[in-house]
Order: sequence, then C-alpha cells, then structure tokens
Amino acid sequence: MTDTKQRFALRVACPAIRGVTAAIATYLSESGCNISDSAQFDDGDTGRYFMRVSFQPDETRTLDQLQQGFDPIASNFGATAEFFDESVRKKVILMVSRFGHCLNDLLYRWRIGALPIDIVGVISNHMEYQRVVVNHDIPFHCIKVTKENKPEAEAAQMRIVQESGAELIILARYMQVLSHEMCRQMSGRIINIHHSFLPSFKGANPYKQAYERGVKLIGATSHYVTADLDEGPIIEQDIVRVTHAQSAEDYVSLGRDVESQVLARAIQAHIHGRVFINGSKAVVFPASPGSYASERMG
Repeated sequence: MTDTKQRFALRVACPAIRGVTAAIATYLSESGCNISDSAQFDDGDTGRYFMRVSFQPDETRTLDQLQQGFDPIASNFGATAEFFDESVRKKVILMVSRFGHCLNDLLYRWRIGALPIDIVGVISNHMEYQRVVVNHDIPFHCIKVTKENKPEAEAAQMRIVQESGAELIILARYMQVLSHEMCRQMSGRIINIHHSFLPSFKGANPYKQAYERGVKLIGATSHYVTADLDEGPIIEQDIVRVTHAQSAEDYVSLGRDVESQVLARAIQAHIHGRVFINGSKAVVFPASPGSYASERMG
C-alpha cells in the first residue's frame, strides 16, 4: 500500500554543540510529530553539525508554526534551520548546449515520475533541442552567448530564472563558463556534471585522450557551481570499468551513461534536502528507505 500521510522534513546546520540532537527530537515530539527518518553528522574537522529529519506532522501544525516554534531553539544553538514539505516539487531550469544525453535522461525521468521536479524552462545557446523540449510542453529559450554579449546573455538567463520562480539551475552539459556574479547570485543552487578525467585530460575530446592513454576507469562528477571552475562541493560521483578491447566510441557511450546517472542522483539528493555545503565539500545523507527505489531508478 502507498503511504499517503503528509511528510515534512527539517534541515539543521550549526556548530557542533552537545545536546542539539536531543533538543531537535524533543521539540518534534512535543509538537506531536512522529520521526520516520533521521540522519546526522558531526564533522570533527570543521566543528560543524548537520542533521536532516523526516517526520509525519501533527495535522493541526503548519510549516510556519513549526518554524516559528523552533526559531528560539535554533538561535540558542547558532543554527540555520529549515522546515519543508517533502511533497512540494522544486522549480528547475535546465541548461544545455549540444550534448543532449543528460537533457534527454532528465526529461524521461521527469516524465515517468522518477524525478519529482517541475521543469519550468530549458535554456540553450543552440537550437538543436528546441523540438524535443517544446514537445514536452516546456518553454524553450535560445540565448546565444559570445565574448561580446556575455553580460547581456546572462542577464537574460537570470530574468528567465526569476520570472519562472526557479529554485535550481541544472547544467545538463551546458558548455559555457558562468560568470562570478551569476555563481554568487545562485550560490548553492546550480548543479553541474562533467567527466572525471580532469585535470588530466582537458579540452576537446577527453574520452579520445583517455582512450589513447589506456585508462581503465571512466567516471563522472556532479557538483555545485562556484566561481572556481569545476571545483565546487562534490555531490555525487561514479565510475565504470573499461578495457583495452573497447574503442574510443565505447568510452564516449559509457561516459554519457555514467554522466546521466550521476547527475540524476545529485539532483535527487539536492531536491530532497539531503545535501549540506560544508566549506569546500558537501555532506550528503543517504536516501531514506521510502524514497530509495525512485531515487535509484534508471
């Protein structure tokens, strides 16, 4: 049977102080909430504490009431705390250039319900994927980007983000470098995907370079975008083994598969509130039992 009970979640990040876990559990219990899943991590290196709690709320309590009631506790621990309804879908903008494997994979997962997001638009600097996007009844925006018009192009992109109410930008193989200002405005809300050959194989045809060097592992990395190119906090990674018997074309095909899967898992982690930025790295809690099957789908 499908569990139709309402589920809220709470995210907390604060200095590692004794008693914070007990305080959170006590507050939720006294508020008539039933905890169904909980994960916490105390980082001894940074002195930071992170917790995510999923719970069934008392039907008489709203998110605002829970947030307001918890604010004094958060203040006491120097914590940032966010309550959210797990059933509410995040609005997302996809950005893509000429490699469409990640875009097509995300559209498929979204269409079959395996990726619970609202795609409110697709932005591209080329026209190749206009038809496939429009056929999904999703707005398509082609914004050409050159060295000369980059500030104007990014301003147009940000207008689309703001007008659509998008909470997250996904770079589904978007091959333009974002400006420092755009990274700052959307800090923690832009996710990128790329092969994991960096920094060994840069530039064009990295898979061909890897083939010529006889690598044995092909990988992909998904991370938050920062002003430091491809150096943001890592959310998800994976690898696939290759052998001398496979061709450069095989490398490309396998690489596209692993990129698509890694990006989808990174998005799942973000939209379910399981990722906490912790300096230059990220704390990523595993999927709760109830969502594991859908998050691993495909």
